[in-house]
Amino acid sequence: MVSAFPVNVLAFVLIVALFSAGIGTLVVWLGLAILLLATKVVFGFAQANRALIRGTLGVDIPAPKIAYDDSGTFWQRYVRKLTHPQMWRNLAYLLIAFPLACFELPLALVGIVILPVGLFVLPVVAALHVLLAKWLLGPTETEALTQKAEHLQASRARGVDAAEAERRRIERDLHDGAQQRLVAVAMGLGRAKNKMDADPDAAKALIDEAHADAKLAVSELRDLARGIYPAVLGDRGLDAALSSLAAKCPIPVEVNVLIEPRPPAAVESTAYFIVGECLTNIAKHSGAKEAKVNAWREDRPTGVLVIVEITDDGAGGASLRPGGGLAGLADRAATIDGVMTVVSPLGGPTVIRADLPCAW
Repeated sequence: MVSAFPVNVLAFVLIVALFSAGIGTLVVWLGLAILLLATKVVFGFAQANRALIRGTLGVDIPAPKIAYDDSGTFWQRYVRKLTHPQMWRNLAYLLIAFPLACFELPLALVGIVILPVGLFVLPVVAALHVLLAKWLLGPTETEALTQKAEHLQASRARGVDAAEAERRRIERDLHDGAQQRLVAVAMGLGRAKNKMDADPDAAKALIDEAHADAKLAVSELRDLARGIYPAVLGDRGLDAALSSLAAKCPIPVEVNVLIEPRPPAAVESTAYFIVGECLTNIAKHSGAKEAKVNAWREDRPTGVLVIVEITDDGAGGASLRPGGGLAGLADRAATIDGVMTVVSPLGGPTVIRADLPCAW
Protein backbone atom coordinates (compact mmCIF):
# COMPACT_ATOMS: atom_id res chain seq x y z
CA MET A 1 0.00 0.00 0.00
CA VAL A 2 2.87 2.35 0.77
CA SER A 3 4.57 1.57 -2.54
CA ALA A 4 1.32 2.07 -4.50
CA PHE A 5 0.68 5.57 -3.13
CA PRO A 6 3.23 7.57 -5.21
CA VAL A 7 2.28 5.64 -8.36
CA ASN A 8 -1.42 6.43 -7.92
CA VAL A 9 -0.77 10.07 -7.03
CA LEU A 10 1.34 10.55 -10.17
CA ALA A 11 -1.24 8.73 -12.30
CA PHE A 12 -4.10 10.88 -10.97
CA VAL A 13 -2.24 14.16 -11.51
CA LEU A 14 -1.10 13.30 -15.05
CA ILE A 15 -4.47 11.95 -16.15
CA VAL A 16 -6.45 14.93 -14.84
CA ALA A 17 -3.96 17.38 -16.35
CA LEU A 18 -3.77 15.67 -19.75
CA PHE A 19 -7.51 15.13 -20.18
CA SER A 20 -8.27 18.68 -19.05
CA ALA A 21 -5.73 20.10 -21.49
CA GLY A 22 -6.83 17.78 -24.29
CA ILE A 23 -10.53 18.54 -24.00
CA GLY A 24 -9.81 22.26 -23.59
CA THR A 25 -7.78 22.40 -26.81
CA LEU A 26 -9.91 20.18 -29.03
CA VAL A 27 -11.08 23.18 -31.01
CA VAL A 28 -7.54 23.74 -32.36
CA TRP A 29 -6.86 20.02 -33.02
CA LEU A 30 -3.99 20.05 -30.53
CA GLY A 31 -6.37 18.39 -28.12
CA LEU A 32 -6.39 15.16 -30.15
CA ALA A 33 -2.63 14.79 -29.81
CA ILE A 34 -2.85 15.46 -26.05
CA LEU A 35 -5.68 12.95 -25.69
CA LEU A 36 -3.60 10.42 -27.64
CA LEU A 37 -0.82 10.90 -25.10
CA ALA A 38 -3.36 10.63 -22.27
CA THR A 39 -4.61 7.31 -23.66
CA LYS A 40 -1.09 5.90 -23.69
CA VAL A 41 -0.56 7.16 -20.12
CA VAL A 42 -3.76 5.45 -18.97
CA PHE A 43 -2.80 2.09 -20.48
CA GLY A 44 0.75 2.47 -19.17
CA PHE A 45 -0.33 3.15 -15.58
CA ALA A 46 -2.88 0.32 -15.79
CA GLN A 47 -0.08 -2.08 -16.72
CA ALA A 48 2.12 -0.62 -13.95
CA ASN A 49 -0.63 -1.30 -11.40
CA ARG A 50 -1.00 -4.89 -12.61
CA ALA A 51 2.77 -5.36 -12.17
CA LEU A 52 2.67 -3.70 -8.73
CA ILE A 53 -0.17 -5.92 -7.53
CA ARG A 54 1.61 -9.00 -8.89
CA GLY A 55 4.88 -8.03 -7.19
CA THR A 56 3.51 -6.94 -3.79
CA LEU A 57 0.34 -9.00 -3.33
CA GLY A 58 1.20 -12.05 -5.44
CA VAL A 59 -1.95 -11.81 -7.56
CA ASP A 60 -1.61 -12.03 -11.34
CA ILE A 61 -4.22 -9.96 -13.18
CA PRO A 62 -3.92 -10.71 -16.91
CA ALA A 63 -4.14 -7.78 -19.27
CA PRO A 64 -7.26 -7.94 -21.45
CA LYS A 65 -6.52 -8.85 -25.04
CA ILE A 66 -7.90 -5.95 -27.07
CA ALA A 67 -8.61 -6.50 -30.76
CA TYR A 68 -8.81 -3.30 -32.78
CA ASP A 69 -10.14 -2.68 -36.24
CA ASP A 70 -7.07 -1.56 -38.22
CA SER A 71 -9.08 -0.09 -41.07
CA GLY A 72 -9.43 3.64 -41.64
CA THR A 73 -7.07 6.55 -41.00
CA PHE A 74 -4.75 6.91 -38.03
CA TRP A 75 -7.17 9.21 -36.21
CA GLN A 76 -10.11 6.87 -36.84
CA ARG A 77 -8.14 4.00 -35.31
CA TYR A 78 -7.17 6.24 -32.40
CA VAL A 79 -10.77 7.26 -31.74
CA ARG A 80 -11.76 3.59 -31.64
CA LYS A 81 -9.02 2.97 -29.08
CA LEU A 82 -10.08 6.03 -27.08
CA THR A 83 -13.69 4.85 -26.94
CA HIS A 84 -12.89 1.21 -26.21
CA PRO A 85 -14.56 -0.01 -22.96
CA GLN A 86 -11.23 -1.18 -21.53
CA MET A 87 -9.85 2.34 -21.85
CA TRP A 88 -12.64 3.63 -19.61
CA ARG A 89 -12.30 0.75 -17.16
CA ASN A 90 -8.58 1.55 -16.83
CA LEU A 91 -9.40 5.24 -16.39
CA ALA A 92 -12.03 4.48 -13.75
CA TYR A 93 -9.59 2.34 -11.77
CA LEU A 94 -6.85 5.00 -11.84
CA LEU A 95 -9.26 7.74 -10.74
CA ILE A 96 -10.65 5.57 -7.93
CA ALA A 97 -7.19 4.34 -6.89
CA PHE A 98 -6.06 7.85 -5.81
CA PRO A 99 -8.69 8.47 -3.08
CA LEU A 100 -8.42 4.80 -2.16
CA ALA A 101 -4.64 5.20 -1.73
CA CYS A 102 -5.23 8.28 0.44
CA PHE A 103 -7.28 6.04 2.74
CA GLU A 104 -4.92 3.05 2.55
CA LEU A 105 -1.65 4.95 3.15
CA PRO A 106 -2.32 6.01 6.77
CA LEU A 107 -3.92 2.64 7.44
CA ALA A 108 -0.76 0.90 6.21
CA LEU A 109 1.43 3.11 8.43
CA VAL A 110 -0.79 2.34 11.42
CA GLY A 111 -0.56 -1.36 10.58
CA ILE A 112 3.22 -1.18 10.78
CA VAL A 113 2.99 0.13 14.37
CA ILE A 114 -0.17 -1.57 15.64
CA LEU A 115 0.20 -5.28 15.02
CA PRO A 116 -3.51 -6.31 15.12
CA VAL A 117 -4.29 -3.79 12.38
CA GLY A 118 -1.45 -5.14 10.28
CA LEU A 119 -2.47 -8.76 10.82
CA PHE A 120 -6.25 -8.57 10.53
CA VAL A 121 -7.34 -5.31 8.86
CA LEU A 122 -4.79 -4.77 6.11
CA PRO A 123 -5.28 -8.21 4.48
CA VAL A 124 -9.02 -7.49 4.16
CA VAL A 125 -8.35 -4.07 2.62
CA ALA A 126 -5.79 -5.61 0.27
CA ALA A 127 -8.28 -8.30 -0.80
CA LEU A 128 -10.91 -5.65 -1.57
CA HIS A 129 -8.32 -3.69 -3.56
CA VAL A 130 -7.49 -6.82 -5.57
CA LEU A 131 -11.19 -7.41 -6.29
CA LEU A 132 -11.51 -3.86 -7.61
CA ALA A 133 -8.39 -4.28 -9.74
CA LYS A 134 -9.64 -7.59 -11.18
CA TRP A 135 -12.99 -6.03 -12.00
CA LEU A 136 -11.59 -2.95 -13.77
CA LEU A 137 -8.07 -3.88 -14.93
CA GLY A 138 -8.65 -7.53 -15.81
CA PRO A 139 -10.62 -9.03 -18.67
CA THR A 140 -14.39 -9.30 -18.42
CA GLU A 141 -15.94 -12.74 -18.08
CA THR A 142 -16.66 -12.83 -21.82
CA GLU A 143 -13.12 -11.71 -22.67
CA ALA A 144 -11.64 -14.27 -20.26
CA LEU A 145 -13.70 -17.06 -21.81
CA THR A 146 -12.67 -15.93 -25.30
CA GLN A 147 -8.98 -15.87 -24.34
CA LYS A 148 -9.29 -19.31 -22.73
CA ALA A 149 -11.01 -20.68 -25.84
CA GLU A 150 -8.27 -19.24 -28.06
CA HIS A 151 -5.59 -20.69 -25.79
CA LEU A 152 -7.25 -24.11 -25.79
CA GLN A 153 -7.65 -23.99 -29.57
CA ALA A 154 -3.95 -23.16 -29.98
CA SER A 155 -2.97 -25.88 -27.50
CA ARG A 156 -5.15 -28.40 -29.31
CA ALA A 157 -3.61 -27.48 -32.66
CA ARG A 158 -0.09 -27.84 -31.25
CA GLY A 159 -1.10 -31.12 -29.64
CA VAL A 160 -2.39 -32.45 -32.95
CA ASP A 161 0.88 -31.42 -34.62
CA ALA A 162 2.91 -33.11 -31.88
CA ALA A 163 0.83 -36.29 -32.13
CA GLU A 164 1.23 -36.31 -35.92
CA ALA A 165 5.01 -35.87 -35.60
CA GLU A 166 5.12 -38.73 -33.08
CA ARG A 167 3.05 -40.93 -35.40
CA ARG A 168 5.46 -40.25 -38.27
CA ARG A 169 8.42 -41.06 -36.02
CA ILE A 170 6.89 -44.38 -34.96
CA GLU A 171 6.00 -45.19 -38.56
CA ARG A 172 9.54 -44.38 -39.71
CA ASP A 173 11.11 -46.46 -36.94
CA LEU A 174 8.86 -49.40 -37.78
CA HIS A 175 9.56 -49.13 -41.52
CA ASP A 176 13.31 -48.65 -41.23
CA GLY A 177 13.87 -51.03 -38.34
CA ALA A 178 11.60 -53.89 -37.28
CA GLN A 179 9.77 -54.14 -40.61
CA GLN A 180 13.03 -54.56 -42.54
CA ARG A 181 14.21 -57.14 -40.04
CA LEU A 182 10.98 -59.14 -40.33
CA VAL A 183 11.12 -59.01 -44.14
CA ALA A 184 14.69 -60.36 -43.93
CA VAL A 185 13.47 -63.12 -41.59
CA ALA A 186 10.70 -64.12 -44.02
CA MET A 187 13.07 -64.12 -47.00
CA GLY A 188 15.70 -66.09 -45.10
CA LEU A 189 13.20 -68.72 -43.99
CA GLY A 190 11.88 -68.96 -47.56
CA ARG A 191 15.38 -69.56 -48.92
CA ALA A 192 16.04 -72.09 -46.15
CA LYS A 193 12.85 -73.96 -47.02
CA ASN A 194 13.96 -74.25 -50.65
CA LYS A 195 17.39 -75.53 -49.63
CA MET A 196 16.22 -77.85 -46.86
CA ASP A 197 16.33 -81.04 -48.94
CA ALA A 198 19.15 -80.21 -51.37
CA ASP A 199 21.58 -78.49 -48.96
CA PRO A 200 20.74 -78.95 -45.27
CA ASP A 201 23.90 -77.16 -44.08
CA ALA A 202 23.11 -74.01 -46.11
CA ALA A 203 19.52 -74.18 -44.91
CA LYS A 204 20.72 -74.36 -41.29
CA ALA A 205 22.94 -71.30 -41.84
CA LEU A 206 19.99 -69.39 -43.31
CA ILE A 207 17.79 -70.39 -40.36
CA ASP A 208 20.48 -69.20 -37.92
CA GLU A 209 20.66 -65.89 -39.78
CA ALA A 210 16.87 -65.55 -39.72
CA HIS A 211 16.88 -66.35 -36.00
CA ALA A 212 19.41 -63.55 -35.35
CA ASP A 213 17.33 -61.11 -37.41
CA ALA A 214 14.20 -62.12 -35.48
CA LYS A 215 15.93 -61.38 -32.16
CA LEU A 216 17.06 -57.99 -33.47
CA ALA A 217 13.50 -57.25 -34.61
CA VAL A 218 12.16 -58.12 -31.14
CA SER A 219 14.79 -55.87 -29.56
CA GLU A 220 13.90 -52.97 -31.87
CA LEU A 221 10.19 -53.43 -31.19
CA ARG A 222 10.95 -53.43 -27.45
CA ASP A 223 12.95 -50.20 -27.81
CA LEU A 224 10.13 -48.68 -29.84
CA ALA A 225 7.55 -49.65 -27.20
CA ARG A 226 9.81 -48.21 -24.51
CA GLY A 227 9.95 -44.97 -26.50
CA ILE A 228 6.16 -44.79 -26.58
CA TYR A 229 5.76 -45.41 -22.84
CA PRO A 230 8.68 -46.82 -20.83
CA ALA A 231 7.91 -49.73 -18.53
CA VAL A 232 9.93 -48.28 -15.64
CA LEU A 233 7.74 -45.16 -15.70
CA GLY A 234 4.53 -47.15 -15.42
CA ASP A 235 5.90 -49.57 -12.81
CA ARG A 236 7.99 -47.37 -10.53
CA GLY A 237 7.06 -43.77 -11.28
CA LEU A 238 8.80 -40.59 -12.35
CA ASP A 239 11.67 -40.69 -9.83
CA ALA A 240 12.93 -44.07 -11.00
CA ALA A 241 12.32 -43.24 -14.68
CA LEU A 242 14.27 -39.97 -14.53
CA SER A 243 17.07 -41.68 -12.59
CA SER A 244 17.21 -44.28 -15.37
CA LEU A 245 17.58 -41.52 -17.96
CA ALA A 246 20.29 -39.85 -15.90
CA ALA A 247 22.20 -43.14 -15.61
CA LYS A 248 22.31 -43.47 -19.41
CA CYS A 249 23.53 -39.89 -19.95
CA PRO A 250 27.28 -39.67 -20.72
CA ILE A 251 27.72 -36.71 -18.32
CA PRO A 252 26.93 -36.66 -14.56
CA VAL A 253 23.28 -35.78 -13.86
CA GLU A 254 21.86 -35.03 -10.41
CA VAL A 255 18.17 -35.95 -10.05
CA ASN A 256 15.81 -34.65 -7.35
CA VAL A 257 12.13 -35.60 -7.52
CA LEU A 258 9.65 -34.54 -4.82
CA ILE A 259 6.16 -35.34 -6.13
CA GLU A 260 3.61 -37.08 -3.94
CA PRO A 261 1.25 -38.64 -4.71
CA ARG A 262 2.08 -39.77 -8.24
CA PRO A 263 0.69 -37.45 -10.93
CA PRO A 264 -1.54 -38.70 -13.77
CA ALA A 265 0.08 -40.84 -16.46
CA ALA A 266 -0.15 -38.09 -19.10
CA VAL A 267 1.79 -35.69 -16.86
CA GLU A 268 4.40 -38.32 -15.99
CA SER A 269 5.00 -39.30 -19.61
CA THR A 270 5.22 -35.64 -20.73
CA ALA A 271 7.75 -34.86 -18.00
CA TYR A 272 9.72 -38.02 -18.84
CA PHE A 273 10.05 -37.26 -22.55
CA ILE A 274 10.91 -33.61 -21.94
CA VAL A 275 13.74 -34.62 -19.61
CA GLY A 276 14.89 -37.38 -21.96
CA GLU A 277 15.08 -35.10 -24.99
CA CYS A 278 16.77 -32.34 -23.01
CA LEU A 279 19.44 -34.70 -21.66
CA THR A 280 20.06 -35.99 -25.18
CA ASN A 281 20.49 -32.42 -26.45
CA ILE A 282 22.78 -31.56 -23.54
CA ALA A 283 25.01 -34.55 -24.23
CA LYS A 284 25.19 -33.86 -27.99
CA HIS A 285 25.32 -30.10 -28.33
CA SER A 286 25.90 -28.16 -25.10
CA GLY A 287 29.45 -29.14 -24.12
CA ALA A 288 28.24 -29.31 -20.51
CA LYS A 289 30.23 -31.07 -17.79
CA GLU A 290 27.24 -31.73 -15.55
CA ALA A 291 23.48 -31.32 -15.46
CA LYS A 292 20.72 -31.27 -12.87
CA VAL A 293 17.08 -32.39 -13.06
CA ASN A 294 14.61 -31.16 -10.46
CA ALA A 295 10.92 -32.09 -10.39
CA TRP A 296 8.47 -31.01 -7.72
CA ARG A 297 4.81 -30.38 -7.00
CA GLU A 298 3.62 -26.81 -6.51
CA ASP A 299 0.18 -25.86 -5.17
CA ARG A 300 -1.17 -22.56 -6.48
CA PRO A 301 -4.54 -20.82 -6.16
CA THR A 302 -5.18 -21.62 -9.82
CA GLY A 303 -4.44 -25.33 -9.37
CA VAL A 304 -1.68 -27.87 -8.87
CA LEU A 305 1.41 -27.94 -11.07
CA VAL A 306 4.16 -30.48 -11.63
CA ILE A 307 7.27 -28.46 -12.42
CA VAL A 308 10.26 -30.01 -14.17
CA GLU A 309 13.50 -28.04 -14.45
CA ILE A 310 16.62 -29.14 -16.35
CA THR A 311 19.84 -27.15 -15.83
CA ASP A 312 23.26 -27.55 -17.41
CA ASP A 313 26.56 -25.65 -17.33
CA GLY A 314 27.09 -25.77 -21.10
CA ALA A 315 27.72 -23.10 -23.70
CA GLY A 316 24.10 -21.85 -23.79
CA GLY A 317 22.39 -20.36 -26.82
CA ALA A 318 19.40 -22.75 -26.84
CA SER A 319 16.06 -21.29 -27.93
CA LEU A 320 12.52 -22.27 -28.86
CA ARG A 321 12.98 -21.98 -32.62
CA PRO A 322 9.98 -22.93 -34.79
CA GLY A 323 10.46 -26.46 -36.04
CA GLY A 324 13.29 -27.15 -33.60
CA GLY A 325 13.52 -29.92 -31.04
CA LEU A 326 12.69 -27.68 -28.08
CA ALA A 327 9.66 -26.32 -29.92
CA GLY A 328 8.49 -29.91 -30.34
CA LEU A 329 8.82 -30.42 -26.57
CA ALA A 330 6.82 -27.23 -26.00
CA ASP A 331 4.13 -28.64 -28.29
CA ARG A 332 4.11 -31.86 -26.27
CA ALA A 333 3.67 -29.83 -23.07
CA ALA A 334 0.87 -27.85 -24.70
CA THR A 335 -1.13 -31.04 -25.26
CA ILE A 336 -1.87 -31.06 -21.52
CA ASP A 337 -2.08 -27.24 -21.34
CA GLY A 338 1.48 -26.99 -20.03
CA VAL A 339 4.02 -24.24 -20.68
CA MET A 340 7.72 -24.63 -21.36
CA THR A 341 10.29 -21.84 -21.02
CA VAL A 342 13.96 -21.71 -22.01
CA VAL A 343 16.55 -19.38 -20.49
CA SER A 344 19.91 -19.93 -22.18
CA PRO A 345 22.24 -16.93 -22.46
CA LEU A 346 25.44 -17.37 -24.44
CA GLY A 347 28.01 -18.88 -22.12
CA GLY A 348 25.32 -20.61 -20.09
CA PRO A 349 23.89 -21.83 -17.88
CA THR A 350 20.81 -23.18 -19.64
CA VAL A 351 17.58 -23.64 -17.68
CA ILE A 352 14.64 -25.40 -19.31
CA ARG A 353 11.44 -25.45 -17.28
CA ALA A 354 8.08 -27.08 -17.91
CA ASP A 355 5.00 -26.14 -15.86
CA LEU A 356 2.52 -29.00 -16.25
CA PRO A 357 -0.97 -28.56 -14.73
CA CYS A 358 -2.58 -31.65 -13.30
CA ALA A 359 -5.32 -32.83 -10.94
CA TRP A 360 -5.15 -35.79 -8.60
